[in-house]
Amino acid sequence: MRFELDPPLTAARREEIVTLWLDVSNAGGAVGFVAPVTRAEVGALAHQAFEDVESGDDRLLLGYEGDRLTAMLLLVSRRFHLCEHWRTVKRVMVSPDAQGRGYGAALMREAERVAREIGWDGLFLTVRGGLGIERFYQSLGYKEVGRLPGALRVGPDDNRDEIQMWLSLTS
Repeated sequence: MRFELDPPLTAARREEIVTLWLDVSNAGGAVGFVAPVTRAEVGALAHQAFEDVESGDDRLLLGYEGDRLTAMLLLVSRRFHLCEHWRTVKRVMVSPDAQGRGYGAALMREAERVAREIGWDGLFLTVRGGLGIERFYQSLGYKEVGRLPGALRVGPDDNRDEIQMWLSLTS
């Protein structure tokens, strides 16, 4: 897998990202939506993410299999000066047809490498409970540091915990 950090957000690249995000969402991925979701819904959230990357507040990491966008994540600032020494990892996704090849772990290791190179002290992320996703992040060294019971409503009478996880880059 080949990685690109903060590539130019051309119209074609934006479309690639929205398509990946749409495919992951509609396959059940916990990346901001509950399936089914439309291109317009994903596009609206993606547009804001693109603006935040272009402003320099957030960072975008893309993973390619050959020339095909296969994986991505965002490294998001809290936009608060007391928190500038760490970032939140958001929208971690691997194309549904490329899962099971280790791309998710490779993407997360690259994000950790980038964070260390920049000099951040830690990475934070949240996980939707009920899917077992936290085990993947634990295998990469993330520790559960909090849990908000029932904080995510994914459907009528279906509230999930929001699991908060941290990876220290200083120890």
